[in-house]
Amino acid sequence: MKNITINSNDTTKVNPKKFVLWLIIIAIIMFFAGLTSAYLVRKGEGNWLNFKLPLEFILSTGVIILSSISLLFAKKASVNDKLSSIKIGLFITLILGLLFCYLQYLGWVNMNSQNLYFSYEENSDKISATFIYALSGLHVLHVLAGIIFIIAIFIKSIFNKINSHNLLPIELCSIYWHFIGIVWIYLFIFFNIS
Repeated sequence: MKNITINSNDTTKVNPKKFVLWLIIIAIIMFFAGLTSAYLVRKGEGNWLNFKLPLEFILSTGVIILSSISLLFAKKASVNDKLSSIKIGLFITLILGLLFCYLQYLGWVNMNSQNLYFSYEENSDKISATFIYALSGLHVLHVLAGIIFIIAIFIKSIFNKINSHNLLPIELCSIYWHFIGIVWIYLFIFFNIS
C-alpha cells in the first residue's frame, strides 16, 4: 500500500473563510434574484404605478462606486505595507458607506413626500413603491453588515494587524463590499429599465 503524503504548502486549497463568504454571496444572489423576479411578476399583473426614482438613489449609486474605489486603495496599501494609507482608505470607505445609507433614507423620505409609501394592500397601485422600499431596504441591511465588517477591519488596522503578512481580512471585506456595490448597481439599473 502506498503512503500518501499531503503537502501542507498546497496553494490550490480554498481558504475556508473565503469559501463561506462565497456561499453567502451565492445566497444573496439567489435572494435578490427571487425578489426582482417577484417584482416583474407583480408588475405584469397590472395596477402598477410607474414613477421616477428619487435623485438620492442616483447620488447613492455614485457614493457606492466611490466607496469601492477607496477600499481598493486601502487593499493596495495593505499589500505595500502603507499602514497609514490603509487606515485612510478604510475610514473613507466607512464614511461613504454611512453616506450611502443616509442617501437611501433621504430617498425613502422623498418617495414618502410624493405619497409613494409602503403599502400593505395587494391591489394598491402603490405596490410598486413597496417593492422599491423593500428591495432597497434589504440592500441597506446588507450594506450595514458590510459597514460592521469595515469597522472590524479598521480597528485591526489601528493596531497595524492589516499588512502584507495578513491580507485575508481586507480581502474578505473587499470581496463582500464590492459585491454589495454591484448588487446596488444591478438594482438601480433594474428599477430604471423594468
